[in-house]
Amino acid sequence: MKTYRKELWFETRQRRELINISSNLAECLRESGIREGLLLCNAMHITASVFINDDESGLHRDFETWLEGLAPEKPYSRYQHNGYEDNADAHLKRTIMGREVVVAVSEGKLDLGPWEQVFYGEFDGMRKKRVLVKIVGI
Repeated sequence: MKTYRKELWFETRQRRELINISSNLAECLRESGIREGLLLCNAMHITASVFINDDESGLHRDFETWLEGLAPEKPYSRYQHNGYEDNADAHLKRTIMGREVVVAVSEGKLDLGPWEQVFYGEFDGMRKKRVLVKIVGI
């Protein structure tokens, strides 16, 4: 059994952004040399997410609209947490979108469905944040 660990760092230019990290994960898998196993990818910050979905711009705008409807950024005063920071909405958005994904590794490749891509979701950006990639297998 082999293991591999790497941190990917992101610094977005906007407060909220979705970044397709599928190619980053494929590169990690190549570096690991693992051919069969599991890849875990998780956000290491409580206002960011890792999730799987389709890489389609209309859907990305739908996510933004939907998440903003569920947990609007403003007014900041609507949230108890915002006495110290102004990012309560980002914590809620992360909870909805999830912390991590696990992807099967088969024959040295990520075993994703035909339209599945892995995304880093940033909900309180414009500063450096990291994502953990952990791969175990043979």
